[in-house]
Amino acid sequence: MRLYVDLGEIDPNNREAFRLNTQEKVIEIAQRVLRPYTLDVRDVAWFAVYQVGQRVTDRFDDVPEGEAGTRLPRVFIAGDACHTHSAKAGQGMNVSMQDTYNLGWKLAYVLEGRAKPDLLRTYTIERHAIAQGLIDFDKEWSKIMASPPKDPDHPELGGVDPAELQTYFVKSGRYTAGVATHYPPATVLTAEATHQALAEGFTIGMRFHSAPVVRLADAKPVQLGHAARADGAWRIYAFADRSGQKLRKLMDVLADSEQSPVCRFTPKGEDIDSVIDVRAIFQQRHRDLKVEDLPSLLLPRKGRFGLIDYEKAYAPDLKSGLDIFDLRGIDRERGAMVVVRPDQHVANVLPLDAHAELTAFFERFMLDRR
Repeated sequence: MRLYVDLGEIDPNNREAFRLNTQEKVIEIAQRVLRPYTLDVRDVAWFAVYQVGQRVTDRFDDVPEGEAGTRLPRVFIAGDACHTHSAKAGQGMNVSMQDTYNLGWKLAYVLEGRAKPDLLRTYTIERHAIAQGLIDFDKEWSKIMASPPKDPDHPELGGVDPAELQTYFVKSGRYTAGVATHYPPATVLTAEATHQALAEGFTIGMRFHSAPVVRLADAKPVQLGHAARADGAWRIYAFADRSGQKLRKLMDVLADSEQSPVCRFTPKGEDIDSVIDVRAIFQQRHRDLKVEDLPSLLLPRKGRFGLIDYEKAYAPDLKSGLDIFDLRGIDRERGAMVVVRPDQHVANVLPLDAHAELTAFFERFMLDRR
């Protein structure tokens, strides 16, 4: 088993003194903390003493704040080079991988000519705010973990209320699971929450919140979030309106219109879903829908042999009682479009008939490839 043992504050006048703590002293402290229980250490496989540094850099790229609008970043840092903190929330590797995924897909888009180079400016804006929030949380969490529980019979002694500890423990779990990140509309990649009411369970700026559905082509229960692959594609999840007419009109526009973002931003010769992957979720049961009646965009021919991709259409998983329209607060009358970034964060929520608004959103950062 592995134990973390708090050795107290660092002496600012003798910062290296903490390295003098021996293995035996640390075991003695752990034994004292665990009383009246006992700890008998028979063998130590690994031992280290380290200083927790809660620090964050000013920026995650090489552009000073005063020059942010005049030149593009050319050097980027991520992970421990940007932010260091305690190990208590399990965030060293987790947040570092989120940094690099955020940067990775943006670099790929710029290098492949999919997006404007300005896209690279969004990396430090988005991730610096997340790192600062993590450091602030970690300071509070470390303080709580180092404090004794509050004694109701002796409130004058201070300490931590168990309810407060539980609240922070849950918050720590959200960080560890990677679902606490929320990108505000500070860049071109996150829209204002003008139409958020159409899909209340898909918060703009947060990770796409998966839910069970049934794949129409083979009636297989699946998780909608698992349809996304790490392939750099954007995704539009179109949730049908009650009549289904707005959804079908949207599919026709995206497939054939001169202004369709799918047509404009997909390079010639590539699969139709290689840049923007469109999927539809209908309100009817899968038995009440026919695959052959689906719009052409939901039955695209792809790859070397032009085989049909049948995994674009879904129905609610009514057998389990977990209807995605109810679970995620989708407006049944009007339906909704949920636009999701390559890193699975929700970028926009729009009405199904907001065709021009959808194109205008992608125009903010994408390059026309017609």
